[in-house]
Amino acid sequence: MTDVSSKRRGPLAGIRVIDLSRLAPGPYCTMLLADLGAEVIVVGGGRAGVAIPEFARGKRLISLDLKQEAGRAALRALVKSADVLVEGFRPGVADRIGAGYEALSAINPRLVYCSITGYGQTGARSQDAGHDINYVAITGALGATGPSDSRPFPALNLLADFAGGSLVAAMGILAAIIEARTSGTGQYIDAAMIDGTLSLMAMHLPLWQTPLMPARGEGLLVGDKPFYRTYACADGKFVAVGALERGFFVALWTKLGLGEAPDHMRASNWPMIAHRLGEIFLTRTRDDWAQLFLGTDCCVTPVLESGEIWDDPQVRERHPTSGPTRVPAIPRLGKTPAVAHDLDMTDQTRAVLTELGLDMGTVDAVVGVAEQTTISGLEWPPEIRE
Repeated sequence: MTDVSSKRRGPLAGIRVIDLSRLAPGPYCTMLLADLGAEVIVVGGGRAGVAIPEFARGKRLISLDLKQEAGRAALRALVKSADVLVEGFRPGVADRIGAGYEALSAINPRLVYCSITGYGQTGARSQDAGHDINYVAITGALGATGPSDSRPFPALNLLADFAGGSLVAAMGILAAIIEARTSGTGQYIDAAMIDGTLSLMAMHLPLWQTPLMPARGEGLLVGDKPFYRTYACADGKFVAVGALERGFFVALWTKLGLGEAPDHMRASNWPMIAHRLGEIFLTRTRDDWAQLFLGTDCCVTPVLESGEIWDDPQVRERHPTSGPTRVPAIPRLGKTPAVAHDLDMTDQTRAVLTELGLDMGTVDAVVGVAEQTTISGLEWPPEIRE
């Protein structure tokens, strides 16, 4: 069989990943692996649809109907050559369609099998539907964010879906790959987004209802303190101030020409500090302030909208070829760099199955069934109607 993965470069070159996931956490996880050189084959892509095309870069998309024996047989043949499989079904679903860990690891004992779910494989909520907002809600993250005089607000779907889900799953997969090289066998990974979010809260949970974080909207890092918050500028835009340490605050106060810096950790000084900073930031535009503070230790940066970030000098220098539909490959590796591969949305079912050595009759049967089926999932972005 042709070793397509041998054409890849990067630290994960030679690793084959089968992706059965949908929505966001699983596809983003496998996009990171593809950027690092892994060959990622998305089962259910191509004609069956991909929820978020931007996450499909560097992947091969094929269509298999896993409710039919022909599709299951093709998946089993694919798994024999795989190192990793990622799925995001509710617990028990993969087993019912013949794609569970027990069945597939019996075919390939080296297989690292990662299940990404919101609540995990066990527990009272394990079968419940949910999204990022639900997972951050029950882990304390949502209840700790947002202004004290309003309702809690999620930070997009970054915390549970991507940080607690995709990134933690990718870390687990990489660890399991390393272990498998020693033991010769793979293992099962139960990657729950609530678990990842709880881990991300390791610094903040002990601070709850202490002077450092007494309530939602109150605390050193929640955006209500005058040395760690945003300020409006003359043009209605904002700057972000992060002068948390004494040296940074003194540098800020001095740069603004405000005289001797007060004790910024004394609560009685906070109204005065907020008033003086608020007044002075209103005297110039956001971009004027950004230019003034560039290259200083004042911890002041412009609050950029999504459409502006690619013109920022720091982002532009580090990622000159990136943009809204092509975020950079991360992290930077000196010897085997990650690469944001091209997006190819063509269906490669026939090519992939032929490379596996399946006979043409079997390939024709699998492709014929797949052309008549659709694997449902989130259509992104959803249509908003009046």
